Amino acid sequence: MIKVESATKYFGDVCSLDEVTLQIPDGSIFGLIGSNGSGKSTLLRAMSGIFAVEEGRILFDGCNIWENTEQKAKLVYLSDEPYFLPHSSIEDMRNLFRSLYPTFDSVKFDKLLNLFGLPLRRKINTFSKGMQKQTSVLLGLSVCPKYLFCDETFDGLDPVMRHLVKRILMEDIAERGTTVVMASHNLRELEDICDHIALLHKGKLLFQNDLDDMKLSIQKIQAVFTEADAEEKLREMPLLNLERRGSMFTIVARGTREEWEERLQAMHPQFYECIPLTLEEIFIAEMEENGYDFTEILA
Repeated sequence: MIKVESATKYFGDVCSLDEVTLQIPDGSIFGLIGSNGSGKSTLLRAMSGIFAVEEGRILFDGCNIWENTEQKAKLVYLSDEPYFLPHSSIEDMRNLFRSLYPTFDSVKFDKLLNLFGLPLRRKINTFSKGMQKQTSVLLGLSVCPKYLFCDETFDGLDPVMRHLVKRILMEDIAERGTTVVMASHNLRELEDICDHIALLHKGKLLFQNDLDDMKLSIQKIQAVFTEADAEEKLREMPLLNLERRGSMFTIVARGTREEWEERLQAMHPQFYECIPLTLEEIFIAEMEENGYDFTEILA
């Protein structure tokens, strides 16, 4: 398990991480969401041991990551701007990674190289941004790390390649129990792959939760009422949001599905149904309840 305890990091007078505390369970896919400058990349780099935090600590299985070569050997950080040796090919980078990481799996490398369809001996600096991102994923997964940190990994990939990378990550977790931490400014990229989500804004952790728990604890219901006082009765209930179009009401509220079905049935609706919420709708509800404008946070 990864534990981040009150991590604080400054760059000059700018506080990039402000007492961030979170836990990342083993074998999970943990999503870090936030706009540019929110602290996502800083947190990933601190977790990778690239630099130390001024206050707090970051623990991997109880061991501090800073200047800990044993723990660092278990992780791979895929930067949003991948670095490769000057004028190197994938073959050159493979040989480098093979010499640095005892866990490097050549069989897996060959399999992934074939899946991505990348040229082994062509210079990487001639690759497109998407091809360089694929190369980064190829090398990182071939190391077979216990921890894989992905910083905007899907940025620059076409839809087909995004789906392939997601599938490969899921297979790796199922096969090896890899813990993946993914940073992105795009909720939709994380929704169908992450099981935990955390929101960063201006260096602060605003929110974190298990995704399934979030989806079960907030309901979205559409209902049709004919009674004239239906809206008045609904507004007396503990709602997060209520919209009306004619006789159709859209309700967003905290609680279980069973609780809200019981409440609505007591009002004798002509029709009602529970609708799955998107991750974006859940975050909007959570943030607005805590006094934040979610659209500004991810602007």
